[in-house]
Amino acid sequence: MSAERRAASTLQSFLAFDFGLRRIGVASGTRLLGAAEPRGTVKGGDFDAIAALIRTWQPDALVIGVPRHPDGAAHEMTGKAQNFGRRLAGRYHLPVFEVDERYTSVEAESEGAHDVDAAAAALILEQFFREHP
Repeated sequence: MSAERRAASTLQSFLAFDFGLRRIGVASGTRLLGAAEPRGTVKGGDFDAIAALIRTWQPDALVIGVPRHPDGAAHEMTGKAQNFGRRLAGRYHLPVFEVDERYTSVEAESEGAHDVDAAAAALILEQFFREHP
């Protein structure tokens, strides 16, 4: 088991983010339930709103969705999402884990989500739980 996988498996509560330049979807969840709940959307770059969410939910760690091309190759938004993750880690001093988030927004739309970004964040967090049992 890798050091990252061991570290992830000891953490219990999480906030997840579906990063976008205009909107960032947010979800919370716990390892105990292995499920995530959409918690709304904040304006892209609104770190005050993110700080308020962190104060409210008091997560042990953060999870960000990192978009990629269908073949897994990085693109412009890949780097921007990873930069967002580094900023979260630096500001809030919490572990930040990345999840490949290809097609989460499409899946959230196909499920009829009212807030696609928040629903995509929940899908990202549930994927994290599957990958880090």
